[in-house]
This record gives sequence, structure tokens and C-alpha cells, in this order.
Amino acid sequence: MTLTRYNATAATLTKNRTGSDWCPFSGMCVTCIDGCIGMCEIGKSAYRGHEVIYPQPFGIITAASQKDYPVDLSHFNIMGTAVGAVGIEADSDKAIFPNVDLEIKLGANGNPIKMRLPIIIPGLGSTDVARLNWEGLAIGSAISGTPLTIGENVCGMDIESKVKNGKVIHSPELERRVKMYKQWQREGYGDIIIQANVEDTRLGIQEYALEKLGAETVELKWGQGAKDIGGEVKIKNLEKAQLLKKRGYIVLPDPLDPAVVEDFKRGAFTEFERHSRVGMVTEEDFMSRVEELRKAGAKRVALKTGAYRPADLARAVKFSSMAKIDYLTVDGAGGGTGMSPWRMMNEWGIPSIELWSLTYQYCERLAKKGQYLPDIVFAGGIGLEDQMFKAFSLGAPYVKAIGMARGPIAAAMVGKTIGKAIESGDLPVYLERFGRSREAIFVTAEKLKREFGKDYNKIPTSAIALYTYYERLSQGLRQMMAGNRKFAVKHIDRNDIASLTPEASKISGIPMITDLDKKEVDKILG
Repeated sequence: MTLTRYNATAATLTKNRTGSDWCPFSGMCVTCIDGCIGMCEIGKSAYRGHEVIYPQPFGIITAASQKDYPVDLSHFNIMGTAVGAVGIEADSDKAIFPNVDLEIKLGANGNPIKMRLPIIIPGLGSTDVARLNWEGLAIGSAISGTPLTIGENVCGMDIESKVKNGKVIHSPELERRVKMYKQWQREGYGDIIIQANVEDTRLGIQEYALEKLGAETVELKWGQGAKDIGGEVKIKNLEKAQLLKKRGYIVLPDPLDPAVVEDFKRGAFTEFERHSRVGMVTEEDFMSRVEELRKAGAKRVALKTGAYRPADLARAVKFSSMAKIDYLTVDGAGGGTGMSPWRMMNEWGIPSIELWSLTYQYCERLAKKGQYLPDIVFAGGIGLEDQMFKAFSLGAPYVKAIGMARGPIAAAMVGKTIGKAIESGDLPVYLERFGRSREAIFVTAEKLKREFGKDYNKIPTSAIALYTYYERLSQGLRQMMAGNRKFAVKHIDRNDIASLTPEASKISGIPMITDLDKKEVDKILG
């Protein structure tokens, strides 16, 4: 197992002078020499200080843990069978993979979200990487029939927001994000979800979205898999930093301090950091807030929790049960779509396999008592169809959808870049071999052109790219499921995968591959 001993990584634009020869405990070069300019993380920290905490270059990247955890999804294999079919007639002409049903309904409280695919983007908030790629993410999600979550701090970061008596009454940026999704939503599939942290709740952004923007689903947030603290962004504009400070955010250094203002103006530093507060969870406050949101008009209430310790996960499951919320998203350690501290991203929290396994155990305990359970969404490093299948299996029957953010953002960014290359006529050979038009390069473009007619040209290449990525995931997942003879997501169970290592089996409760089917084998062989 490779642990995170890195004192040099592409995430912080650092490297060891001695290359691969580094101390396995500290990550420092084997020989640290007087005269080095400081290329490693320690060295760079000597002159850039706190800036080196965060992945760089900020605003145009997503980042995820580089740590090699003891157990991951590769420690499980998917088990196919040559017998029968579940969810369809056991007929070779009918039990074909295109007939696998991937539509689901998310929300256990009687008014679920209809989804064409079992994928949800959990929470993309005020970071530049979300804002600059929102067009592709919103339109791509909407035409795919999948939900998209607007993450934290969007209203607070919007310099055009209007705040009256401490509450947001108008936010052009939040309105843009909601409207863009709703304009492309088709046949009632998918939804736009409004998430809130401490500052958002104080500003009343969920009530504003429910009353003024037509939102129907809201999500409370206890954290995420990437970090143990609130969200961070960097601000390069003094006036904006001062505005955010006045709105109640933690801004470092203090943009209202005259000495700091002078330092900024003469170029001693070039950016401020805006931080959110950590929440203080109590049962009473949680139950009260859920009730407030329902009275404010929310048709669905959800909760997202991060990779906190097991007792906090138990609280999330239990409180969600007591409040009868619609769904609970559980996000394993290591992910990150914004500016999570790099070392925290690697060294904090419960990794996905362990967190998901505990979630299954806690759901089982409540289910055996006959208590209400919300639908569960698993997130934390999932990007392709085999990982989706394994996550469904690990959490069956409670997991109804898979949360992904970095994969969809990557697809949207690639699509945006391709669109610019097409417009400029400067296509790299890697793309030009497919052709020089959108229809030639994007394999789903002709289908979208037929479906949308004159509106097709309004669909940006970033949205086509997300739709195309989802199309690949859909076909791949259907093939996996057909091989297992499971023709709807609800039929995937924990017997559909097997552990390859004792550690994976011990953590998950999934049997070793050599221990599967023993009773059936004895019956067959006699």
C-alpha cells in the first residue's frame, strides 16, 4: 500500500529535487541540500506559505486524493451468471442489454424525482470551476434527465445579490443557474436541487429559491468527502473580498484592515481566501430546519453528509429516518471539486468503501426495527460504470442512485475545449481524425439534432459532452447488469459482487470469491 508521503505533487505544483529518491516517511528528498531554491512542498511553503495548502492552479481544476487506500472498488469483482433473468422474461431474444431499465425514482417520502439514469451531481457551488462550466453541466444534466445540485455559497459570492434584513431577496447568479436547468428540463425528469451551508441558511437562500425561483428540492449539508471544514475560494478583487467580509464570511487576510489593504494594493499578495464556517449539528436543530423547509414549500428535503467519524454517520442515518427526509447522500473521503486543502483531502475522513459499508450496516439495523429509511445516494470517487455497479451492490437494497461530480465536470470541460477548437478551426490531430464538426466528433450529436430540431444549435458542446459521457455510462452499466441478469437497478443486490481480498471482505461483509455459492454448488455436485 502506498500512503500519502508526498512532499511533492502535481496538485500543489511541487517536485522533489532528487526525483524518485525521497524519504518514504517524510517525503523529503534523500539529501536536502543548502542552495536548493525550494521546489518541494516544504521549500515552496517557505516563501508562499498558506498558498501551498491548496491544489493549484485554483479555479480551473478539480482535485482528488492521491492516497492509495488499503481497500478500493478494484478489490471486488462483478459476478455474472449463465442462468435466468431478473426483471424480464428469461428469453434470449428479450433479455438483451438494451432492455435493461435504468430509470429510477429518487425520494422515499411519496413525491420522488423521476430520473432517466441513476446519476446525480451532488453539489457544485461558488467555485470558478463550477461557475465557468455551469452551462454544460446544467443543460447536459437536464437533457439527460438527471438531477443537478447547486452547492453552497452561490448567493453569498454573487456580488449582484441583494440582501435585506440579513436575507437574500435577489441573486442573478442563483437565478441563472436554476433557470438554465429548468429551460432544458424534459418531461418532468430530473430536478435542480438547492443546497445550503451555515452562511446560506443565515441568508435564507433556500426559502428564496423555493418562493421566487420555483425550486422544489432542497438539501442540508453536513460536509463532504474532501474536507473537514467549510468551503473555500480565492478572491483576487479587493472590493469583492470586503463585500464578502461584510456579508459575514471569514476572509483572510482581513480586507477591512487598512494595513492589509495597503499590502494588497502594492502587490505584497494577490488574493484573499474566503472560508465558510463549520456547522453545529444537533437533533433538535435538524428536525426544526427540515420542518421549516417543508413549511416554506419544499416538496423534497435531502441531506448530504461527508466522511466524518462513524458516530456522525449514525446521526445522519438516524436523524434522516426520524425526519423522514427523501434521500441521504453519503460522500466518501478523497474527492474534491473545489479548493479543498490538499493534505486534508488525502489524510482526513473515512474512505468510500469503509463509509459505504458502515452506511449499509446502519440502514440494516434501522430496517430490522421497521423504521423509515430515506433513499441512499453513494458518492466518493465514482467515475465509470463498473464502479457504479459495485457501489449499487455494496449498498443494496438501500442505494438508489450514484453521486458523481469530478467525472461530469471533466466531461463538460473537455466538451467546452473541443467546442473552442472547432470554432477556431485549430483541431488537434487526436480530434481531427473523427472529423471537423460537432456531429462528426460527438457520437450522440446527430441523435440530439433529430430530437431538438432548431434548438439543437443552442446546445453547447460542453452539454453534448456530458450527455455523451452519460450515454457511455448507460450502455456500459446496462451491459454489466445484463451479464448479471439484472434488468433494473432495483434488482442489483449484494450477491452480485465478490471480494478479492480478506480485507475487502472483512470491511464490507461481501464474501470472498471462493466462498460464493457453496450451498448451490453442493446441490449441483451432490
